[in-house]
Parts: sequence; structure tokens; C-alpha cells
Amino acid sequence: MAEKKVVLAYSGGLDTACILKVLLQRGYEVIAYIADVGQIEDFDAIREGALRTGASKAFVEDLKEEFVTDFIFPAIAGNAIYENRYLLGTALARPVIARRQVEIAIREGATAVAHGATGKGNDQVRFELAFAALAPQLEVIAPWKEREFLERFQGRPDLLAYAQEHGIEVEASAEKPYSSDENLMHRSYEAGLLEDPDISPPAEMFKLTRSLQDAPDTPTELAIHFKDSVPVQVENLSDGTVHEDPVALFTYLNEQAGIHGIGRVDMVENRFVGIKSRGIYETPGGTILHHALRDLEGVAMDREVLRLRDMLSPRFAEIIYNGFWFSPEMDFIQAAFRQSEQLIDGRVRVQLYKGNVVPMGRQSSSLLYDQELSSMDVSGGYDQEDAWGFIRISSLRLRAHKLILGQVESEEDGAE
Repeated sequence: MAEKKVVLAYSGGLDTACILKVLLQRGYEVIAYIADVGQIEDFDAIREGALRTGASKAFVEDLKEEFVTDFIFPAIAGNAIYENRYLLGTALARPVIARRQVEIAIREGATAVAHGATGKGNDQVRFELAFAALAPQLEVIAPWKEREFLERFQGRPDLLAYAQEHGIEVEASAEKPYSSDENLMHRSYEAGLLEDPDISPPAEMFKLTRSLQDAPDTPTELAIHFKDSVPVQVENLSDGTVHEDPVALFTYLNEQAGIHGIGRVDMVENRFVGIKSRGIYETPGGTILHHALRDLEGVAMDREVLRLRDMLSPRFAEIIYNGFWFSPEMDFIQAAFRQSEQLIDGRVRVQLYKGNVVPMGRQSSSLLYDQELSSMDVSGGYDQEDAWGFIRISSLRLRAHKLILGQVESEEDGAE
């Protein structure tokens, strides 16, 4: 038996299949780890392929529920949007995958963990920062950053030739004109023909959302119930369908949003490693929850708490995007956000139509909105004469600023 043992994050694709064999040739016992985060795959076939290639064990781990409850819901509650557009589907999946990989490595007595992420992308950073935070004693093997591996495998033909030489069963189809990644939160597309930012994505590329031209002409109305900013129920007001289980709820939102063409984003973003990259995303269900929760916060979250939270939200998104989910700064910001999310309870009705999520009404048991106080027709305990003093105090600095400007201008005119 090999003295060294490694847990490899294994997808069953050409790259990780070849990496598995390379690790075996280096004298490692390899345990294949396949993470189910909601992608559509034949997991039994992937597992059997890993064992045939030489893995001593192959684990298929269903991570969907913890992905939704521990990562997706907290990110949406914290208004995490990277560079004002990206809802972070890939970035959110990496820490849940890495966490289970470390758990398996410790349980199986492994000395190392390995992944097949490229040395140019964000995922290498996300995986390796998580490994460092959770199990710094483990060796990290990342072949796509090793000179020997890079010289041996300079492209897909080299990988295919190696697979054929060693009897590795892989799907030897033509290389796609772009790469994609899928999980329960979203589906992403990048590279290939999409690297030209002026080329429109092909219509047939999208898998989760319909085009607006193909979306139905009849809207769907949903009621989404939240407890402490966490969605706890979705109800289709059009046909009565109800879901409360977190995974079933989120899956249903994905389906309904996809029908109406909701959640597409095409952007050029800034990777943590310093490279600009074009990414195209479909995030249907997450887009619904984002809009619904922001609407509920309008009536249920204190004004100053909301402002402070939204000041921190861009930093929260950066922490997630850059791979620092398991970090002191994340612990700090999550603690603050959990405090802000208390009593954000209620129901929001939204209409889905032609790519739009339109809030139609909201209720809350922790309502801060006072209809009488806001009314133009009812005093509601508000004395309008008090506004004189409020405005006088608020305008003091403006008056002082104008006086100083006037003095400076007079002095300049006198000097002339």
C-alpha cells in the first residue's frame, strides 16, 4: 500500500481523470471525491470511472442542503453582489466543496488534498485558502501550477493521448467553444469564443433560462415567506404549489425563474489574481430571492442598520469572491449580519414576467412602516411645524459654507 494518501476533487472529466493517474504514478493512494452541489451528472458513472482508473475509494457526497442553508441563503441575506452584478454562484460552491474534502481527508488519514483548477483562475485560490484555513497540515497538490505537469500536458491533445495510453475512459468529444460550470445556485460560461467581449453568446448556450422571446406572455405570482431573512416557504399564487424544504424551495424558484428568463448576466469582472475575465451567468432562483428580500427589508429593517449593512455588503462579496469564506474577517462580518437579520420576517409577493422580478406587495410581523405616520392625509402623531427646526439644524453647515465662500470671493475681488 502507498505510504502517501491524497483526496482528489474529482469531476470525471479529462483533466481530473488524468490527474488521478498521474498521482498514482507518483506513488500516492488516491481517494476520489465527487461533490454533488446540484449539477446534472451521472454520479454513479463518475464514481465507477474513478475506481476503474485506480482510485482506492470514491465518495459521492450530496452537499446540496448545506450549500443552500450555509452558503446561498447567508450570501443573499447579506446582499452579496460582486461588482454590482454577480451573485457569486461559483464562489459560493467552492468553500462547501473544500470543507467536505478536508473532512474526508482527515477521516481517511490522508496526507494531502488535490484539485484540478487552473493556475490562472479564481478557483485555485478559493480551494487552497479553504484548505489552509481548515487543515493547514495537509499537503496541497495542484498539478496545473507545476512546471513538470505543464510541460507534459500543453493542451487537450496531450491529455487525450495520455488517457488513451493508460486506458482511461473519458468522453473524447470535440472541445466545446466555451467552458461551463453548474451548481444549484447558477450556471456559468467563460473562455473560448466568449473571451472576445464583443461577441454575443450563442442562444443555444443557455440551459437554465429561456430567452425573453420564448418566455410566456402570462406572469406568475409567487409569495415568498422569510424568517430572520431566511426563506422558509414559497407559494405559487397561480396554481397553489407550496415548498418549504430549503433545497426543494430553491429548486422550484430556479424552475419558475428560468421559465420567465430571469437571472442572466453578461459581464467582464476582475479576478482576484489580477486578470479581467468575461463571465456569463444564469442565476434564476437567487435573483428572485435577492429582489424579494431587499423589498422586505424596506419595511422591516431599521434605516441605520440597513445603511451599515449595505456599506459592508461590497466587502462581504469580495471576501466570498476572493476565497476567504473561512477567515476572521468573514466571522466578524457574518456576526454583524446575523444581528441585522433578526426579525426580518414576513411575506413578499412577486410577479415573474419577461426577465423581471416585480414586487407586488409585502407584509411583516416586525413592520417598521407606519401607514398613518407616512400618510399625507392623516397627522399620525407627526407635528409638521417641527420640520422648521429640523431643517434649520440640517442647514447650519450649508449656511456656514456659503458664508465662507462669499468671504473668499469678496477678498479675491478686492485683490483684483
